[in-house]
Amino acid sequence: MPAYMIFLRESPLREPAEYAEYQRLGRRNTGDFKITPLSVYGALEAVEGAAPDGVIILQFPTVADAKAWYNSPGYQAALPHRLKAATWRSMIVEGT
Repeated sequence: MPAYMIFLRESPLREPAEYAEYQRLGRRNTGDFKITPLSVYGALEAVEGAAPDGVIILQFPTVADAKAWYNSPGYQAALPHRLKAATWRSMIVEGT
């Protein structure tokens, strides 16, 4: 069953250099993970509530695969840079 990793950037970037480092490290962390980017900062229109500053949606084959990627040493090395760059909410959602 597919799983979706959703990142909601709640604020504009505070530290663009930190985000650039996060992206650089993240590109090196694809490895054997089967990640399908479904939306990366696409056009956004809020229909209920406040819109986040940006949204990323990644698809994985399973929740276990999404967790394995998120908890991988490579992603954990990149994560502090993302967290310094802006305010985020992140979640894994199981598909149907």
